[in-house]
Amino acid sequence: MSNREIAKSLIDQIPESRMYYVISYLQGAAVPDEMPNSSTIAAIEELENGGGKLFTGSTEDLFTQLMEE
Repeated sequence: MSNREIAKSLIDQIPESRMYYVISYLQGAAVPDEMPNSSTIAAIEELENGGGKLFTGSTEDLFTQLMEE
C-alpha cells in the first residue's frame, strides 16, 4: 500500500470535529516550497559575508532615513 493510499484510508477514520485541523495542515503541506529570486539570494549572500547595513531604531526612524536617501 502506498503512502497516498494509507493517508486516504486514515482520513476516513478522522472524526468530523477534527477534520478542520487536517484540512488546514494538508493545505499548507500542498504548497510548493518557494525559491527566492536572484536579488533576494544576492542580498542574503551579502549579509552572510558581512556586508549590508545594520539598522537599529524605530520603524519611524527607518522610514525617515529611507526617505532621505
